[in-house]
Amino acid sequence: MSSLEEVIGYKFRDKELLAEALTHKSHATEQGSPRHNERLEFLGDSVLGLVVSYYLFLKNPSENEGFLSKTKSATVSRANLARWAEAIGLGHHLNLGAGEHLSGGAKRHSNLANAMEAVLGAVYLDGGLPHVEKMIIPWLEAQAPEKLDVDHKSELQELIQKRHKRPPDYELMSEAGPEHNKLFTIRVYLGNKTLGLGSGKNKKEAQQAAAKNAMDYLRTHEIRHTGL
Repeated sequence: MSSLEEVIGYKFRDKELLAEALTHKSHATEQGSPRHNERLEFLGDSVLGLVVSYYLFLKNPSENEGFLSKTKSATVSRANLARWAEAIGLGHHLNLGAGEHLSGGAKRHSNLANAMEAVLGAVYLDGGLPHVEKMIIPWLEAQAPEKLDVDHKSELQELIQKRHKRPPDYELMSEAGPEHNKLFTIRVYLGNKTLGLGSGKNKKEAQQAAAKNAMDYLRTHEIRHTGL
């Protein structure tokens, strides 16, 4: 763990916090331990959101709330956090259960993004907000805006949840092509109302495309009858 501390530029006073941040639930279950990184992930997500929001607010004084929200969503997306985790070699430090390890869990983007948030949560608990900022701000300043992945799915869910008090649903409509080059088409809908269709090389890509089309649709249309 000392090598990871060197990479992130922070030395923990409580090493158990870092160990917990690096422990996947599968490993804790195998060890019969209640301590894994999901609680720290929850905290780290909020701390990251605060620092990113404040940073964007100060750096973009002439931009409106819509721009700030979209940029924040892209910045803290799972894909972007996973890239940060990969850059610091976080996967090599994860404590995974045997099955999770054998299935490639150390490279799985969801595990990497979750662990990255958990590490931020652990740094916050151990050293406070200034030390978390010292980690996050240089990462933010190194971001290339054109490379950020906008999380259309989260953006759509937030909008629909706010307006209709429930999330939208996704349905696989079709998959075509050979096994190595499939094309998936997915529909996103609310009740009996289709909001958008999207295609991609995998289901996640198709969901993002469907969510993007739904957001484009909702900019000029209002859902009145959803069959709820």
